[in-house]
Amino acid sequence: MKKIVQEVYSSNEIKKSIFLGFLLPYTNFVTKMQKLKDEHPKAVHFVYAYRIYEDGKVVERFSDDGEPKGSSGMPVLNVLRGRDLVDCAAIVVRYFGGTLLGVGGLVRAYTQSVVDCIKEAEKSLLLDEFLLEESCEICCQYTLLGKVEYLAKKLALRMEKKTFEADGVVIVLMGERKGLDIFRQEFSTMQFNLKGE
Repeated sequence: MKKIVQEVYSSNEIKKSIFLGFLLPYTNFVTKMQKLKDEHPKAVHFVYAYRIYEDGKVVERFSDDGEPKGSSGMPVLNVLRGRDLVDCAAIVVRYFGGTLLGVGGLVRAYTQSVVDCIKEAEKSLLLDEFLLEESCEICCQYTLLGKVEYLAKKLALRMEKKTFEADGVVIVLMGERKGLDIFRQEFSTMQFNLKGE
C-alpha cells in the first residue's frame, strides 16, 4: 500500500466542462473540501472518494454529489483502489460546460482527473510506502522513564504519557510492529534487571 505525502492537482477540459482534480492526505480532506467549496462557488459538483486504514482494515467512502449514480464517485474510488492508495482522498471539482457527457463520458473524465493527479505525485516523488502502525500500553516505573524515552526515540516510536500513578506512569507507544516488538523485548530486560538490583 502507498500513501500520498503532499497534495497534487490536475486540470482537464472536456466539451467545455472543467474538471479540477486534487489528491491529498486524508487528514486534510475536510478542510480542503470546505476550502474548495468556498473558492469555487459556481462549480456544480464536488465528487470525492477516500480510503483510510482504521481498526485493522481499509475503510472506503465516496460521493457522486449529484452526478448520475456510478458515474463519478465510484470510478474515483476505483482508481485509488487500483493504485493501492490508502490514507488519502481524491476530490474532483466540476464546472458544467453546457454539454451532457453521458455516463461513459463522466466515468472517463473523473477517472482521468485522478489518474493525472497520481502521475503528478509519482513524477514529484510524493508517494510513500504506507506502514502499518500498532500501539501498546505499558506501565513504567519512574526510575526507568528516562531509558524508556530514549529507547522509544531510538526505535522511532511515538509516546504518550497517559496517567501518572504512585508506582509509575502508564504510557501508550505507537509505531511500526517491528519497532514495538524490539521495544517490548528490551523493556522486559530493563524490568528484569531492575528487580535484580
